[in-house]
Amino acid sequence: MPINNAKSICKTIMRNGYDAYVVSPNLQREIQGNTAKKEIAIACATDYETLTKLFANLEESSNDELAVLIDEESGYTYRFYPSNINTCASPELGVTRITGKMLCELQGANKQTYEAVTGVYDSTDSDSAFCDRACGSIKLAGIPVFTLQRNYSLAISALRMAANYELPIETNTWVAIVQSSSKIVDYVSAKVFMEEWRVVSAESMWKFIELLEESTILYGLIPEIAVLTKLKQNINRSSLEEETVFSHVIRCMKHYPEERLHHDWIGVVATLFHQVGKSFTAEHFDGRWYFFQYHRIGASMTRKILRRFYFDAEDIEIIGNVVRNHVRFQSMMTDRGIRQFLEMPDTDRIIELSRASIEATTDGNYTNFNHNLKYMERGDKPLAMLEPLLNGNEIMEHTNLAPGPKIGAIRDALLNAQILGSVRTPEESIAFVKNFSVKLT
Repeated sequence: MPINNAKSICKTIMRNGYDAYVVSPNLQREIQGNTAKKEIAIACATDYETLTKLFANLEESSNDELAVLIDEESGYTYRFYPSNINTCASPELGVTRITGKMLCELQGANKQTYEAVTGVYDSTDSDSAFCDRACGSIKLAGIPVFTLQRNYSLAISALRMAANYELPIETNTWVAIVQSSSKIVDYVSAKVFMEEWRVVSAESMWKFIELLEESTILYGLIPEIAVLTKLKQNINRSSLEEETVFSHVIRCMKHYPEERLHHDWIGVVATLFHQVGKSFTAEHFDGRWYFFQYHRIGASMTRKILRRFYFDAEDIEIIGNVVRNHVRFQSMMTDRGIRQFLEMPDTDRIIELSRASIEATTDGNYTNFNHNLKYMERGDKPLAMLEPLLNGNEIMEHTNLAPGPKIGAIRDALLNAQILGSVRTPEESIAFVKNFSVKLT
């Protein structure tokens, strides 16, 4: 094969102490498939005189080439080009990817082939920069690194499509995105990023954020979230085994849309940020991690981050409130606590986030969650019909009785009297328990 012969020529040059490589071999195969020319381009870090000592029948060229070698047996012409060895050159320009002659050959081919290979596309329509999804992956047209240089927002589009369509990103496209991650952060504005983020479905957002992290874009874009990949926590309350906070957040984002709030984009964003405060509150003691008041710190951080991305003020308030109050439903609440909870905004989102957190935990325990749901069913009943005006300690104080079943009986009788309306005030309740205790003796 001509490309293999070209590789052998490169090895000969390299054995003599000089770098050499075939220029974009896949692109050259594409050219050969569409033209009758039999030419192979090679880049090398040497001069013409050195090449003449390594290869016979070498001809000097007057163009931008170093030399030309014609293989009479195969009929192929091997053209040598100087490689970029300037130490001050931009890293992405350190490898020759296309030559002027290759470009001319492509321009002579049909328009569709030229555009597909060189990455020429209508800058007003980013979809034209991608190959058809029928190929089974998300792939930038042409040479991905060149295509991406024309519009770095295409990287965010690629991650968004990969998440929404559940397709892998083609390898060379992925490499181009990773190589350009710092430039993507520099050149893609928060407004443009938000335009892409807004069309990521709630069910797929976990994958979008995961791809942002894997491509390292997240570290420059939302460093407050990226740092959670380096922060550990215990996998549950009964184990010292650890996991990253980020991995738990991703699992929560997976589970959040599974029940009632399937398309709740705002709720999934709140899930993304609900543990962001842990990076500022982490403490490690006796083998366990502690994050006291991380929800309060996280709410303030979240509001600051969302303003950076130009979220609407209403959405910032909703997401901030969910982050601030998401821990409330994770503890077993009393009737009074449930009533206070029901007076808060966005209780549905807080409940779903609590459920998702349980699902994402290795030993997820629904005891507190189910208890709170049950008590919510009583939320529309007056508190006087659910709790007596005097608690157990107060009953013992006013009756001089010791702890025991009599106290429970008096408590139940007091609650029934409140429900019937015969007891309405604390004074009436004290008189009632004193009289009722006499009946029990």
